[in-house]
Amino acid sequence: MRLTTIVTRRIIERLLSAQNYRTEIISLIDAEFLDFVLAFFRRVVEAKLRSQSITTDWYRAEFLETPNPDEIAIHAGLNKKTIGNLFGSSRREIVIQASQEHYAQLYTLINELVQQNSDLDMQLTIKFNSVSVDLNLSESLIVINTLAVKRAQLRGGAWSTVGKQVEKPLMLVLCRFFEVPTQNYQLTGLSDAAREVDFFLISGTGQRYRCEVKLMGKGNPESADVTIARGSHVFIADTLSDLNKSQLAGLGVLWVELNTPNGWRKFGEILSALHIPHTKGAGVHLEQLPMIWNALFP
Repeated sequence: MRLTTIVTRRIIERLLSAQNYRTEIISLIDAEFLDFVLAFFRRVVEAKLRSQSITTDWYRAEFLETPNPDEIAIHAGLNKKTIGNLFGSSRREIVIQASQEHYAQLYTLINELVQQNSDLDMQLTIKFNSVSVDLNLSESLIVINTLAVKRAQLRGGAWSTVGKQVEKPLMLVLCRFFEVPTQNYQLTGLSDAAREVDFFLISGTGQRYRCEVKLMGKGNPESADVTIARGSHVFIADTLSDLNKSQLAGLGVLWVELNTPNGWRKFGEILSALHIPHTKGAGVHLEQLPMIWNALFP
């Protein structure tokens, strides 16, 4: 899942305004999931229009024999990341084999559950252009399980995407707010231990300061772990607990907590402390964000 430029901008606007940015991600997950559901159901109906019977054999042929290994895994009730964790690889042939095996196990389990609950019945009806497709209880459970796995995959992918696609634009916006010259920051790089870091600030004398950004929730102990692992000098987070702040202070790490009123302004104090050329930023207001954003991402 990729965030659109518009969604990325809205997330940054919420972060800098000390608002909950997670509502944007939840809305994105909802939209992606509903698109998947509609497309998934449409394929069932289209199969009926081609006069195919809706059976488990049809499901296997229609949904588990596609060229896309990601789709095969989801339709079998797994996701590619899970297969990679289980088998140590997510190569196409491994994904296909694992998916086929899991689907067979899932189908057997569902049949056993249906037999044990013979007093329960359900029929899922999908109607499109006056054509109806009815799925029995077993088939409905397979479909429901697929949708649940897809929702979980989208959720995990969306939160991971936020970190990858929002953090660096956020740092660029902060630097532009305080008019940090382009030669005094670097978008990406490697630490002494050859680990990739999010951002470097560079002082007037050429001293480089590693920056780490984590849009984490309150109390997440990852903050201290990350800064220790990467030797970060600056840590920027959505929310920090008192323990997080104490840990960072003990490490000598300068931090910014965005989820406080005007929390982003502390970035200016950090720039001063590290002797990074910039303006004082006293006259900077969030209303300038659209102009700054358009200049950075025309």
